[in-house]
Amino acid sequence: MEKHDGRDAGQARTGDPRDPWYDALASGWGELDGTGAPAPVAPPRSAPERGASAADIYLEVQRSAAFQEVRGRYRRFVIPGVAVFFTWYVAYVVTATTAPGFMARPVTGSVNVAMLAGLGQFLTTFLLTWAYSRHARLRRDRAALDLRWAVFEQKREQDQKRVQAQREHDQSSEQESGRGSER
Repeated sequence: MEKHDGRDAGQARTGDPRDPWYDALASGWGELDGTGAPAPVAPPRSAPERGASAADIYLEVQRSAAFQEVRGRYRRFVIPGVAVFFTWYVAYVVTATTAPGFMARPVTGSVNVAMLAGLGQFLTTFLLTWAYSRHARLRRDRAALDLRWAVFEQKREQDQKRVQAQREHDQSSEQESGRGSER
């Protein structure tokens, strides 16, 4: 893990206003562009830059072991969860259509098997949602935040290098124009 200020990389940054996603909407929609009009969802493309581009940074992060670990953790939870839930849902629908007598069997009072299975569908939806959010919080969020911060830091360093190169270019242009006016 990378260290910043003596703390774990993701620990000190929660709520950090320097984080580019600090107060951004989750989807990026509905934000204003500064003139009061809604901003476009995709920012306009700028001229190609020399050196590493933002796309290169994202590709580098995507190839990293940390990113692959986060994606692996996601897949190890989601694929079995979807398989189990889909199987349970299809079993409910198939049983309801092929065995109406079984589904109509009373359990207690006017509550029958179909009602319990239907309520079970809602219950398993809530349980799966709870399990997913818990898994994300405990197994993926910290690592994903660290990756996001790493991308932000790389992009910031790239921007600083570009600004420094522009300053040097401007200074050399001023020196050239100063030499030309002396002649």
